[in-house]
Amino acid sequence: MAAIENNLFDIRTMDTLASGSTGLHRLDPRAKLITTLVFIITVVSLGKYEISMMIPFVIYPVAMVVGADLPVLYLLKKILLVSPFALLIGIFNPLLDTRPLLDLGFLSLSGGWVSFFSILIRFALTVGAALILICLTGFNGVCMALEKLKVPSPFVVQLLFLYRYLFVLVEEASRMIRARSLRSFDSGGMRFKVFVPLLGQLLLRTLDRAQRIHLAMLCRGFDGHIRISRPMAFGYRETTFVFFWSLFFILARCYNLPVYMGNLIAGVF
Repeated sequence: MAAIENNLFDIRTMDTLASGSTGLHRLDPRAKLITTLVFIITVVSLGKYEISMMIPFVIYPVAMVVGADLPVLYLLKKILLVSPFALLIGIFNPLLDTRPLLDLGFLSLSGGWVSFFSILIRFALTVGAALILICLTGFNGVCMALEKLKVPSPFVVQLLFLYRYLFVLVEEASRMIRARSLRSFDSGGMRFKVFVPLLGQLLLRTLDRAQRIHLAMLCRGFDGHIRISRPMAFGYRETTFVFFWSLFFILARCYNLPVYMGNLIAGVF
C-alpha cells in the first residue's frame, strides 16, 4: 500500500514542479509545446547511424533543466523507468547488423551496436524533452495549448480525463489494498483467486467515482473547455523562444556541428 501511495505522490510531483515561477514557467504553453515538437521531430529524423549529430541536441534539455531549476535525479529516474522499451527495440540490432562501421583503434563497433546506441540516445533525448515539457507546463497547460492550436476538442478533453482518471484509479487501489491489509492482518502476498475479484471491484469503483466527479464538474459549470489560472498570451518572448530553438534544431539536423567545430579547432591549432 505504501508503494502505491508513494507512486501517486511521485505522479503529482510533475504538477507541483509546473507551478514554478521562473521565466520558462511563465512562457506561453504553446511556445514550449511547439518547440518540443520541433525538437522531437528533428531528433527522430536523424539517421540510425548518426550519433555525433545528436550531441548538440543535449543543449536544449540541459538549458531547460538549469533555467527552470528542475530536479535532475527525478527526471533521470523517470527516463530509466521506461528505458526497457528502448532496450527491447534495439537489443537485436547487434545480431542483425554485424558489418563493421566504427573503428576506435583497439575496438571495432558494428553497425548494429552503433544503431543500438543511437536508439538509446534518441530515446533519452525525446523522453527527457517530453518530461521537461510536463514539468514546465503541467498536463493541464499542455492540453490547453493543444486546444488553442486547433487540435480537436474531444481528443484534448479525453486526453485530460485519461490523465486525471489515473489518479482516481491509484487512490481507489490504495483504499482497497488498505482494507484488505486490515482484514487479513497484512498476511503477505495476494493469491490469484483474491486478485481477480479485487481487480473487477477496482474497475467498478473507479467508474462509479469517475461518474460522481463528472457530475460534480457539470454542477460547477464545466462545458468541455479547459481553463488554467495563468492567462495565455503569445508575445515577443514566446516568438523569440520558438524561433531561436527551432533554428538551432534545424541547423543541428542539417549540419554535423561537432565535426565542423572539430575541423575549425584543428585548423586553428
